[in-house]
Amino acid sequence: MKKKPLRCRKPAAIDAATLAFLERARVAHLATADAQGRPHGVPICFVCDGRDLFTPLDEKPKQVPAEQLRRVRNLRANPHVAVVVDTYDEDWSRLGWVMLFGIARLLRGGTRHAEALRRLEAKYPQYRAMGLRARRPPIIWIRIERIVRWGAVPSHENETAFHAYPEGQPE
Repeated sequence: MKKKPLRCRKPAAIDAATLAFLERARVAHLATADAQGRPHGVPICFVCDGRDLFTPLDEKPKQVPAEQLRRVRNLRANPHVAVVVDTYDEDWSRLGWVMLFGIARLLRGGTRHAEALRRLEAKYPQYRAMGLRARRPPIIWIRIERIVRWGAVPSHENETAFHAYPEGQPE
């Protein structure tokens, strides 16, 4: 049986305040699932341009070569992914997260790949130090299709925070 080509829905629009929240975040968590739906999650470094999210298969210590990582095998079998970016505080009124759902692909070259590497080096001094652009690792490119926000996360309606329960927590 021949696979149908995967088509992305129209990319989700990320408002400026939520994009600023994502730009300040240093780590996110990428969730993938294999062909049988078994989940797998890993922390990632990332950049987001307001429509797409990029994360490199960098040279941090790993058990297997980058192309054999479970996240890569999973996205080849099932390109639907989710990324969670959160903020924690002992004052729980300041908790919040953004969840991005999308379709992932591997980039190995081209303009989009080069721009993602440039942005990653600009955000993370560690990538500049390791010469990420010179090494040209594969990049996971996620076309964001849906965004869910909760808690103390900026949104276009309110530049400071969005609260799921503006009157306080439900009883």
